[in-house]
Amino acid sequence: MADRQETADFLGAHPPFQGAPPAVLAEMAAAAVEREYGSGAWVVDRPQMDASADADTVWVVRTGRVVITHPDDTSRTDVPIDTIGPGGVFGFSALLSGGTVEFCARATEPTVVLQLPGALVRPLFATPTGLAFLADAVNSSSAYRGGPVEGSAGRTVGELVSTPAVFTPVGTTVRDAVRHMTEQGSSYVLIPLRGSRLGIFTDRDLRIRVVAAGIGVDTPIEQVMTSPAETVTADRLAGTVLMDMLERGLRHMPVVSTRGEVLGVVEDSDLHAASTRRSFVVRRAVASASTPAELADAGRLVPRLVVDLFKGGTDAMAVSAILSVVVDSLVRRAVEIEWTARPDVPRDHFAWITLGSVARREAMPSSDVDSALTWADATADPDVRGKSNAVSWTRDEALMDLATRVHVSLDAAGLPSDSNGAVASSPRFARSAGQWERAAAHWLSNPFGERGNPAEDSGLIMSSLMIDGRVVWGPRELHTVPEAYRRLLLDHPDALRLQLRDALAGRARLRSLRDVLARRGGTFDLKAHALTPIVNLARWGGLSVGIASSSTPARLAAASGNGMLSERDVATLTEVFALLQRLRLSHQIDQITAGHRPGDVLIMADLSPLERSLLTDGIREIAAVQRRVGYLAANVGVHR
Repeated sequence: MADRQETADFLGAHPPFQGAPPAVLAEMAAAAVEREYGSGAWVVDRPQMDASADADTVWVVRTGRVVITHPDDTSRTDVPIDTIGPGGVFGFSALLSGGTVEFCARATEPTVVLQLPGALVRPLFATPTGLAFLADAVNSSSAYRGGPVEGSAGRTVGELVSTPAVFTPVGTTVRDAVRHMTEQGSSYVLIPLRGSRLGIFTDRDLRIRVVAAGIGVDTPIEQVMTSPAETVTADRLAGTVLMDMLERGLRHMPVVSTRGEVLGVVEDSDLHAASTRRSFVVRRAVASASTPAELADAGRLVPRLVVDLFKGGTDAMAVSAILSVVVDSLVRRAVEIEWTARPDVPRDHFAWITLGSVARREAMPSSDVDSALTWADATADPDVRGKSNAVSWTRDEALMDLATRVHVSLDAAGLPSDSNGAVASSPRFARSAGQWERAAAHWLSNPFGERGNPAEDSGLIMSSLMIDGRVVWGPRELHTVPEAYRRLLLDHPDALRLQLRDALAGRARLRSLRDVLARRGGTFDLKAHALTPIVNLARWGGLSVGIASSSTPARLAAASGNGMLSERDVATLTEVFALLQRLRLSHQIDQITAGHRPGDVLIMADLSPLERSLLTDGIREIAAVQRRVGYLAANVGVHR
């Protein structure tokens, strides 16, 4: 049970409570009733059966997730009206109209909900914040009544999870597993395995792997399941997950939290409403490309896709995530094309790692392509015996040559290589899995490199790049660097403190000594002076709770309450990050439309008064969080 001040602070960080006087927030916190619900439990059952469904009550989700359903929809498989996450409010319609409660609410994961008396909440809806909240709610409900819209690509898969996952243990027979699926109205069943791995068995597996193969129904489920099952974190956007599923031929995808807990399973049919027609046109063009020239033609479709998505109303964060998936598909196809041209290059036990903003699924039209290579230590040198004009070379030379040719193809497709040399054709970014593991251990011990050795890698810089890395081709387990950093808090607290110091070194600011005043006003680098401080702070925050590779919002959410970042800080940084990404994408869309190369430096005078005000307030908020965290680090320490 949270204390009253924590409850007041939590309410004050979310609309319509933002801006309420401290005395009002304190009064609401004192009157709040906090209730806990297990996964699948009813928060509000059918109103006529639920005495707690008071029309003069407002519910606020503190932690977890709640789905809102129509009272006539009694099955757990019915499509929900809405999904409410932390800070979300429901029940206000009946409160304001004076009518009855005409909805049901159910927790889809362990959830804590605050119940607030309507008499205290009602006056807030007359304030500017409350009115803005109602306007947004009306727009959202109108979009729902009208059916799926293009902007639905911005919904996360976590929001689409409406029912708990269906499990069965190892050793269950196919017959009993299918009976359980039928009883639960499910088209799949998950099988927990050792560690955090999962197996999955679907109705399609029943047809192909059991019936068509003539296997008896008394066979243990583990003999016909798919293992390990692909999973996706709840923060991933629906449109990008659907494209991933189609590319891999999957129809079911378990959704997990940042800590690995299974929240539910989404099916491809759940995600089709979040797809975009043009994104699939581009994807088909990429998939059908068989030469670098054809891949370059497909790449030239990408800027138009980004423009159409954004101008069509898709949220900036969703556009960024979809762009990242499209870049992934271009990279994969470039690797496949170059392999076909040089079949002697090793193909097994090799992985291509994407770094930077694309790896975090936060790409922009201006983003370049950072990459790295890793391979199994036992990978052999190319076998060129009996081949005419063959050149004998080592596996390292062969794979780095492949990377060089891949980046040439990507450059032609409009995806330039990283200008700072973070590319897989460089020996610094091409190593065996064992070499990467040893390098990570060295960086932890020597974060600044060895003095007097200019060729020595900076551990802080290299680790930041590789921690963000995501495997887009090959076995994920070959990417060994993130695992070395998951236990920083326990095993390497000094390294964690250095990560924080590095994150705080780049202060958010509107102007610096290097900014030049133009005739129409000052310039501002959105990436360097605003977004990078949030990304770096989020990376440290994720590492502080054992989260390595993830998106910036997911890292922030995981770090909430880590002793340094409060829930209010996380809410602020997440909101400002979304604002900055929207400003950044809008600016780059204007540049693309005008025929210019997209970039991150904008002229302040070109912004509207509202945009300048939002940007200024956002920078101040980032700087304030940096100051608070820096103060705590200096006076309390990283551990609290």
